[in-house]
Amino acid sequence: MRLKFTHIPLVALLLAVALAGTACAENLAPQRYAGIQDCDTCPELAIIPPGSYIMGSDGRHKNESPAHKVTIDKPFAIGMFEVTFDEWQACFDAGACGTELPSDHNWGRGKRPVVNITWFDAKMYLKWLSDKTGKTYRLPSESEWEYAARAGTQTDFWWGDDVGQKKANCRNCGPTISHQSEPVDSFEPNPWGLYNVHGNVWEWVEDCWNPTHDGAPSDASPRLEGDCRQRVMRSGSWYYFSKNIRSPWRFKNDGRVKSYGIGFRVLRELP
Repeated sequence: MRLKFTHIPLVALLLAVALAGTACAENLAPQRYAGIQDCDTCPELAIIPPGSYIMGSDGRHKNESPAHKVTIDKPFAIGMFEVTFDEWQACFDAGACGTELPSDHNWGRGKRPVVNITWFDAKMYLKWLSDKTGKTYRLPSESEWEYAARAGTQTDFWWGDDVGQKKANCRNCGPTISHQSEPVDSFEPNPWGLYNVHGNVWEWVEDCWNPTHDGAPSDASPRLEGDCRQRVMRSGSWYYFSKNIRSPWRFKNDGRVKSYGIGFRVLRELP
């Protein structure tokens, strides 16, 4: 396992996580956490501390309601970036990610997010990554994803309620429309070191689709009941307007669908 240090040493990071306990995420000081990378071709991860937050929203869109408290009782690691074409290539070269590379829609590969992969394809990559590293990699649950994306905030975007300009990749996020994905390290990261949690590409999560948060778990568990042919996606994409890239925004798609607007981000369980 390789450790990439940014602002704080790993010992201080682990101590901070231990001391955080189940403190509200809103009370944690914004900072860039040390990155973990389990191999040269593995995704770089940020360690997310435990805490509580209000998931969803009331009075905006029915599928975001009801707003409800969720407690994440243990830290986890999540991709700082959406999985890239380069990272997918490593799995493909190992013979574990199908027999045909996904199309890049002629935008370029490298550090752009891998697209045109189904929910099931993402699970295939995660199995390979788990087998390769001996760690447990999986898709984040919907509640874990929103918690990490918010990074202690309760605003529409991690930087506030106004989408502003040139802070994300969406249809009205800048003076011109990109009409395509951008490299995964584009724009500024949120306070917990995650890039492009708003826009760029949709991100598959583990959960089955339910039209509202009624009956949703109050912890990090995914919802595995409901319409499981349809899987939840988060983040919004380059194709959508800013209202669709807000932290609580949810959408669905058939897990068998391939699209130039859908990718994913990994989660790695911690001991």
